[in-house]
Amino acid sequence: MPTPIALLDQPTKYLFFTGKGGVGKTSVSTAVSIGLADAGKKVLLVSTDAASNLDEMLGIELSNQPVAVPGVPGLQVLNIDPDAAAVDYRARVVEQMGPQASDQDIATVREQLSGACTTEIATFDEFSSLLSQGGAAYDHVVFDTAPTGHTLRLLSLPKAWSGFLEGNDRGASCLGPHSGLKMQEQLFNAALAALNDATQTTVVLVARPDKGALDEAARTSDELRALGLTNQRLVVNAVFHRTHADDPIATAIEALGRKALDEMPAALRCLVADHIPLRAVDSVGLPALRGLLASKPTAATGAATPAVPAMDHHKLSELVAELAQGERGLIMVMGKGGVGKTTIAAAIALGLVHQGKSVHLTTTDPAAHLAVTLNGEVPGLSVGRIDPQAETQKYVDKIVAARSATLTEDEKALLIEDLRSPCTEEVAVFHAFSHVVSQARSAFVVMDTAPTGHSLLLMDATGAYHRQMVREFEGKAAGRIVTPLMRLQDADYTKIILVTLPEATPVSQAVALQDDLRRAQIEPYAWVVNKSLLATGTGDPLLQARLHSELQQMERVAEHTRHDVLVVPWTAEPPIGISALEKLLG
Repeated sequence: MPTPIALLDQPTKYLFFTGKGGVGKTSVSTAVSIGLADAGKKVLLVSTDAASNLDEMLGIELSNQPVAVPGVPGLQVLNIDPDAAAVDYRARVVEQMGPQASDQDIATVREQLSGACTTEIATFDEFSSLLSQGGAAYDHVVFDTAPTGHTLRLLSLPKAWSGFLEGNDRGASCLGPHSGLKMQEQLFNAALAALNDATQTTVVLVARPDKGALDEAARTSDELRALGLTNQRLVVNAVFHRTHADDPIATAIEALGRKALDEMPAALRCLVADHIPLRAVDSVGLPALRGLLASKPTAATGAATPAVPAMDHHKLSELVAELAQGERGLIMVMGKGGVGKTTIAAAIALGLVHQGKSVHLTTTDPAAHLAVTLNGEVPGLSVGRIDPQAETQKYVDKIVAARSATLTEDEKALLIEDLRSPCTEEVAVFHAFSHVVSQARSAFVVMDTAPTGHSLLLMDATGAYHRQMVREFEGKAAGRIVTPLMRLQDADYTKIILVTLPEATPVSQAVALQDDLRRAQIEPYAWVVNKSLLATGTGDPLLQARLHSELQQMERVAEHTRHDVLVVPWTAEPPIGISALEKLLG
């Protein structure tokens, strides 16, 4: 019996799904996992995304232990919980110290292991275990990964840590005693071997028929090949085919998709590819997930239900006018990957410049493309980026320069070696982030953030630094401390703009992000719903079927914000370049 997509024909044991945020990695990886289980295979679906929505899609509560999926015999799901992984990792390191360790030694180690970078290595530790030994009980282990930049970081760690540990058997790193890492060296090497074995591992690049998504998939393909992951395939999700030729919106959407596929980068043309049609409903629940890969999906129901008229909406220009009433401030644009944060951040920055403001536009996203989005220079607007590699080198140079005067050449060499630890990057990025936050004291700073999970890790680092400063200055000058977290909590200083698409998963993740921010006493200012078809007036049956769902999501957004909901309509013109961005303001 033929399979719905060729990927299901002869899959390797390990399947990694990656791609630009918002392309449907979770939907596709989950549908593939269900397809494998329905074919009689024993499957483990693993999320490595801190902002995973697998629980909503499958209607189950995720755990850091495998959980059976009701209605899908043979399928279990596991979520790598960074916090739980860090707790387990610390316990193993302390246990490895042995009974001879003093209370003071243990306390020192626990302090060394309290940083956010320990969370990263602990998460990677869980990931490595599944690649080397934890997957033995399953026919297939499917990884639903975080958006591209974070995934490349995860997949590069086996080589990074193996290189760091090789021949290095002394000292301590930011992860505590070096022996805590050495005890896992064999595990890391096994993970690296599994990743590089084409008979065991396949990387599935997921994209949409969109130039930006396909270009990023091509860049990812090249970077993964450089890491030794050569067994790759492509899945193009949500390929739209119009129903009637007289609907201008449907015609434009189909034409843009066809053009993007016709001009696909060479790096992707050589890959085996599957195309999945756009479906009438969001991929939430088992029927929808099974229908995603079905050969004959359920017909669109839009034509049988009352047509949804074009929607009146508040425009992005209204938000810009509000923000421009101040003289300075930090505007952070946040949300799930793929919702258009970079586009919205650039449009807001342009709007503020047109209001006579001086603006610095920057990003914390490893996969950021601000320069490409702007595609031009604007007087009064400066553009920057927190480049992890550059910031790490700057941080290392600063530390070495500060300590060199009191160190011998051997001691200096040891210090540089210790700073080669991959998690030095996290400390460096936090310092750069703090500097950018402080710039908003005298000007407007618009910050395009990394996708939700990665941003929350940065927020964790910000909170940890705040607590450390409060402890160190308790009873001294505590009243004069102003930490980055305090600036983020100051509603007059910082405005958080949450961006979402009018779809179930992005809205749910934006709600979860808002809850996380509120727990940190940071109150989002406004929500922007991007790429709305409701505001276009399309009559295509398939798109109309999706509009009924979109209307429900608009109502959900309105329930979760204290501000009027801002809406940016879908446009046939890609939002690249100054002129196109200005049109988004409305």
